[in-house]
Amino acid sequence: MGKKRIIKKGGAGSGESAWAASKKRVKRHVARGFAYINSTYNNTIITLTDETGAVLNSGSAGSLGFSGAKKGTPYAASKVAIQLAERAQAIGMQEVCIYVRGIGAGRESAIRSLAAGGLTITMIKDITPVAFNGPKPPKVRRV
Repeated sequence: MGKKRIIKKGGAGSGESAWAASKKRVKRHVARGFAYINSTYNNTIITLTDETGAVLNSGSAGSLGFSGAKKGTPYAASKVAIQLAERAQAIGMQEVCIYVRGIGAGRESAIRSLAAGGLTITMIKDITPVAFNGPKPPKVRRV
């Protein structure tokens, strides 16, 4: 049947306390950062990063409890942006550069809500990928 493991409670030699100490989250203070808004027809995802690109926080309409077609609405995007603006101010972020990707309905409302949430917007850039001389489109269907 194999050997039985013996678990010792407490004690200084326990490896659990060292693991728990290393798992402790470090409080960061970031004054400037980037906000990436990915707005599709089905959802709006916003990611906050610091200047090096390390992700500090992220949120989406689906994570707030919106489901189905409601995730792609401007209202859901504004709720996500308000929540992330509060989280950004909790870590000391004041200025944010915004990069917008996608053609969904929540693009502008997310930007307005980040501004209304108390963040100073220094730049807005549209990084939506545009196809240029890509694959040949399919022929017109004849029925």
